[in-house]
Amino acid sequence: LETNHIETSYQLDRSVLQNVCSSQKAKSAALSFLPILTWLPYYPVKQYLFSDVVSGLSTGVVQLPQGLAYAMLAALPPVYGLYSSFYPVVLYTFFGTSRHISIGTFAVISLMIGGVVVREAPDSMFYVFPANGSNISVPVVNIEARDTRRVQLAVVLTTLVGIIQMVFGLLRFGFVAIYLTEPLVRGFTTAAAVHVVVSQLKYLLGVKTQRYAGPLSVVYSLKAVLLDIPNTNVTTILLGLACLVFLYGTKHINERFKNKLLIPIPGEIIVVIVSTGISYGLSLSDHYQVDVVGKIPSGLLPPSVPHFSLLPNLISDSFAVAIVGFSMGISLAKIFALKHGYSVDGNQELIALGLCNFISSFFQTFAITCSMSRSLVQESTGGKTQIAGLLGSLLVLLVVVAIGFVFQPLPQTVLAAIIMVNLLGMFKQFRDIPHLWRTSKIELVIWLVAFVASVLLGLDYGLLVALTFAILTVVYRTQSPKSSVLGHVAHTGLYCDVDEYEEVWRKYRAEYEGIKIFHFNSSIYFANSDLYVNTLKDKVTPPMQNSKIVSFLFTWIDIDIYIFY
Repeated sequence: LETNHIETSYQLDRSVLQNVCSSQKAKSAALSFLPILTWLPYYPVKQYLFSDVVSGLSTGVVQLPQGLAYAMLAALPPVYGLYSSFYPVVLYTFFGTSRHISIGTFAVISLMIGGVVVREAPDSMFYVFPANGSNISVPVVNIEARDTRRVQLAVVLTTLVGIIQMVFGLLRFGFVAIYLTEPLVRGFTTAAAVHVVVSQLKYLLGVKTQRYAGPLSVVYSLKAVLLDIPNTNVTTILLGLACLVFLYGTKHINERFKNKLLIPIPGEIIVVIVSTGISYGLSLSDHYQVDVVGKIPSGLLPPSVPHFSLLPNLISDSFAVAIVGFSMGISLAKIFALKHGYSVDGNQELIALGLCNFISSFFQTFAITCSMSRSLVQESTGGKTQIAGLLGSLLVLLVVVAIGFVFQPLPQTVLAAIIMVNLLGMFKQFRDIPHLWRTSKIELVIWLVAFVASVLLGLDYGLLVALTFAILTVVYRTQSPKSSVLGHVAHTGLYCDVDEYEEVWRKYRAEYEGIKIFHFNSSIYFANSDLYVNTLKDKVTPPMQNSKIVSFLFTWIDIDIYIFY
């Protein structure tokens, strides 16, 4: 009886323990999937709320004009930039682990999307001839049909990007970002800045040129703009240049006096409001032929299923956008996390970005990631948590629902100026070249390959070339490791490279007869086995006399055993 009682008690205790462990695992899984549950219940309202409100409003004020501008960069109607500045931010509040990055539209991703939709839905697909009786015999573009098609393409692309990012996150593929090294990313984003500036010249000058996509698109676009300069709209260029000067000035003031300003001067929203007022008051569109934003519908669109029939041609592009978007997000998230003493989960960030893109795409948004300029605003104005981003998105929602029509007279040249000024930081990355020349020639070549390939071949092919080249440099480094013969420095526990420290070795050598210490700084496998053998023979010649034992010391990570046969 006692034995049965003990066995029964043991089984009950084991069952209870399993239930407890299962509940703990379920709780841990829920907390890792919904990070908001780990911090919102403990949110210190008195200490954080005011800072988050100030930061959220400041970020929202910047997010509004950038949303309009980056939609134009994506070759979509401006209102879709506002949608993309609302839904993903709300979702990231629940699923993201970074407290300081600002999720939403970003220039590089918008440009990549624009390249895809222009390639798949060029103006030439939508030429129509005027109705009979018209004096115009030249075909014109059916803008409504073109924009509808481009929105459909952008939405499907965003859905695919979201799926890829979620799958990568669930499979714990966050490590793929390590192959997007800093020189590669900086060279790539500098090339993207060149693409963006060239694409915006037509809006800054007020000329009507075709938008190109694919290899050499920068060359074709620049050539088209230069050939059409005689048709420049003087009013457009004067307004655009005035905005450029003002925005550059406010950005310089914000950087120089950031410790003295309570909040940064909102230069972007100022030029948007003032230029919209001027455009409306002077009827710039009617009297001076200045291109304006045009119709901005009020309210949010109902959810709809993406047109998956468009999917086949977008698969390769979606991988490029997904990888670049994650790389931008995780790199900036890690910077802020290190600065403020918390950690971010790379795999959860992949899942969060994937959910933001996937779910939001059903509400007609395009792909998003974090923006460096907005993130700096959110952090510098005192943002403490994701609540700041959420409050900023509510400001965008207010505009979409209530006052979007106010921005219909906004000149497009103003949005082009906003985009260009926000890229100044990327052009400063040219300073990397002399620094890398002094520190690492291989990293310099990676930077240059990423830049040149992305400028000439386009961002999608350029990224593929740069990533392939970066991986080849890894192979090259493993096949060309440093090797040396180490010598014991007398009366110490030190061993030095006898060639590199030749004078020290001659003076304090303590060599042991019959022993050589060979250092090979790499794993040994089939690709470098011949190098290992040849280097070993070279380093230990001439052969040691009267030696019975030769001992070799390696820094081994792993060894391909077949090289010894």
